[in-house]
Amino acid sequence: MHAAISLIDNRDKNRLDLDRLIVELEHYRRQSEWLQQVNELHARLAGATDLQGMIEAFSVWLMPLVAHDLIAYRSFDHSRSHVICSCHGPDRRLVMQVANDVFLENECHNNDSCFSCGPFSVQQWPLEFAGHQGCIMLLRRGELISHEEAQILDNAVKILGEPMLRALNYEDLFHQARRDMLTGLENRRVFEERIGPLLESAKRYGHPISILSMDLDHFKQINDTLGHAAGDQALRKVAGAMAGMVRNTDLLVRMGGDEFMLVLPDTSADSAKIMADRLCRAVDELAIASGEGKRLGVSIGLVQWQAGVSLDEWLLRADEVLYQAKKSGRNKVCME
Repeated sequence: MHAAISLIDNRDKNRLDLDRLIVELEHYRRQSEWLQQVNELHARLAGATDLQGMIEAFSVWLMPLVAHDLIAYRSFDHSRSHVICSCHGPDRRLVMQVANDVFLENECHNNDSCFSCGPFSVQQWPLEFAGHQGCIMLLRRGELISHEEAQILDNAVKILGEPMLRALNYEDLFHQARRDMLTGLENRRVFEERIGPLLESAKRYGHPISILSMDLDHFKQINDTLGHAAGDQALRKVAGAMAGMVRNTDLLVRMGGDEFMLVLPDTSADSAKIMADRLCRAVDELAIASGEGKRLGVSIGLVQWQAGVSLDEWLLRADEVLYQAKKSGRNKVCME
């Protein structure tokens, strides 16, 4: 009797031990799978240098685990916005509009949140590190994020944080390398990168393109008589006035010192002359005193590109016409 009871107890104990072992094995299996997925995520993120590429890599990795229509990142100051959307056509327009509305209405400053927005479910996570503040958003049509999916997302977003900081810092350095730190205008590097493609596009499509080579008049006197701080302030004012007058498609660059270049795509010499005259008036109306009873002005050499003229020759002609403007009285426009 006692032997039979003992045998039953042993069977129950063995069954319980087996059940625990199965549970532990399942736990280790899941843990091993997650570690493999984490390694894959790290590998994908390591291959991305910019933030857009990083968000795309994250979306591709996440799709088999948590289906979604859109992944997006936006900084709280709206200076950065990167969106990866897997939809097309009318569905894409709808998803993008919903995402934009959500970002505008809910800045995600506090805790992560999950909610519905029309036919879509939305999950958000605030991110804050090393001076950068923003929000990651996932949007999908239909059911809300499940508890299991939410755990995957929470863990994945934690992994995403450090690579994102690397990408944000990279973008900051890239931006700084392409901007004139004093005026905020694009710099000579950007001019050298873009002028060739702009000219090639004008050649290909037969569109006019003009260039304005600009040099400030009496700027040296400001530095000599009022000091370099006054000169820096004058440059910032001039750059601000010019930047407020150009189109998004134009290329306005501070080349260095008091020299500026403005490239005007799809613009003939006659139309560019109107812009150049406006720039002269705008600088004159700043009424920046340069000493000895004079005030800051700008001389401009204007040249429309002509067929058969090389890029170097075009730039040289602009410089020569600028010299003519300087010789003929300053604060004026000369055109070829």
